[in-house]
Amino acid sequence: MTTVLDRRNNRAAKPGARTAAGDVEAHDVAAVNRAADRQLYAARQKIYPRLAHGRFRSVKWIVMAVALAIYYGLPWLRWDRGPDLPDQAVLLDMAHNRFFFFFLEIWPQEFYFVTGLLVLAALVLFLVTSIAGRVWCGYACPQTVWTDLMVAVERLWQGDRNARIRLDKEPWGVRKVFLKSMTHVSWLVIGLLTGGALVFYFRDAPTLAGELATGTAPAIAYLFLGIFAATTYLLGGIAREQVCIYMCPWPRIQGAMTDSHTLLVGYRPERGEPRGPARKGPDGLVDWSTRGDCIDCKACVVVCPMGIDIRDGLQMECIQCALCIDACDEIMDKIKRPRGLIAYDTIAKQEANARGIMHEPAQLLRPRTLLYFGIISFVGIIMLVALWNRTTLELNVQHDRNPPFVRLSEGGIRNGYTVKILNKLHEPRTFALGMIDLTGASLSMVGVEAGSPLNVTVPTNTLRELRVFVTVPRDGLVKLRDASTNFAFEVRDLTSGQTTRRGTLFQAPAPQGSRP
Repeated sequence: MTTVLDRRNNRAAKPGARTAAGDVEAHDVAAVNRAADRQLYAARQKIYPRLAHGRFRSVKWIVMAVALAIYYGLPWLRWDRGPDLPDQAVLLDMAHNRFFFFFLEIWPQEFYFVTGLLVLAALVLFLVTSIAGRVWCGYACPQTVWTDLMVAVERLWQGDRNARIRLDKEPWGVRKVFLKSMTHVSWLVIGLLTGGALVFYFRDAPTLAGELATGTAPAIAYLFLGIFAATTYLLGGIAREQVCIYMCPWPRIQGAMTDSHTLLVGYRPERGEPRGPARKGPDGLVDWSTRGDCIDCKACVVVCPMGIDIRDGLQMECIQCALCIDACDEIMDKIKRPRGLIAYDTIAKQEANARGIMHEPAQLLRPRTLLYFGIISFVGIIMLVALWNRTTLELNVQHDRNPPFVRLSEGGIRNGYTVKILNKLHEPRTFALGMIDLTGASLSMVGVEAGSPLNVTVPTNTLRELRVFVTVPRDGLVKLRDASTNFAFEVRDLTSGQTTRRGTLFQAPAPQGSRP
């Protein structure tokens, strides 16, 4: 029996054989392809989440309020760093290549601090996921926070679930146009506020806010404000759950961090099945001995922001927001049944319950969580040690490449260097620049008399670049044994006495005795 693919291959081998049977086969192939397309693609079904009530919904409101307050308010928080420095607590100073985070100031050469913070954040996320599943996705993820905010605004204008469904089904009119327009206008305002708050992290917030309002801000600020606003509007207001399902990689990764002892939101079928509507008997009571506690009301489904049915088991789309727990507990209260038909549970505990073991303890401390905790502690200690040993003075030296040396008229040899002194202190300092391990050499800068050391003043929190020359006179060349001689520049803080060194080379013609 040949398949459609076999017939297609045969037809490809004989392109000239164009018969009525071939036309029929082509029609069959097209029909099969259309059927496959219908099976592989499903149009998005809009989700109308109903407002839930309960402890988990309250926690989500609190987390959303705190997260938004931090996001919108942090750029306006001041931190006194002294004169000539920005007083914004958190600032990505791209113009001067610095990152201010409260008391910590990170320069480009110290970006390992940012790397360390990101590694710690990832490890903490792994630890939390191994303990309680995707609680980050359900409560604190920016996509979740802004989607919750957008849904709340939509509910404010259009009403709860049933009202929004009826509004979408009714024909377009003045009322529908007004409610839909105000919803989208509100989303755009939220997007503008979100984008505006984000650009405030890159420049002094009060100054930039005034410039944005008066139209005098840099064009790049308006560009990124528009990009961030459009992104927030699209992802939070329009795409919503599609971002979590199709764009975010975390649902596909988090399975590697969970095991049978991870706390997950789940339905307890041993208690809920068989499900069905609760019908009262002649005595006016429901006989719960012959059925499960689930009355198939679908309250857990209509509150789910992802539109899934938690009773179908673990699903990739579930963000562990636990709103289905609130909805189910509310129904259990109404029908006078115990709460917890949907609850946080572990696979190991459900398996133990199926074997008749009803008191299986949760195992929070297990090899996986201990490993994550140990790595977090290790990385944290490294970060603290690096922060403790962080210097406020740095020196960088670059030797001229072309030419490597210059022969002077009196017979001496001069090398050129670019010396960079970084003063991380919040006040100007004067440093003495000198040399060690290069006997008889003199040090000079343009406009400064030759000698060693040279006094250099570096302003507050500034990297100063110097053009420096090292000269060895003719009679000192005999002391150089090789064409390249190791020595070091040394910088000493005249106020604190702190010193730092940076090794480099002095290059000269090879001595006569060393030539082959």
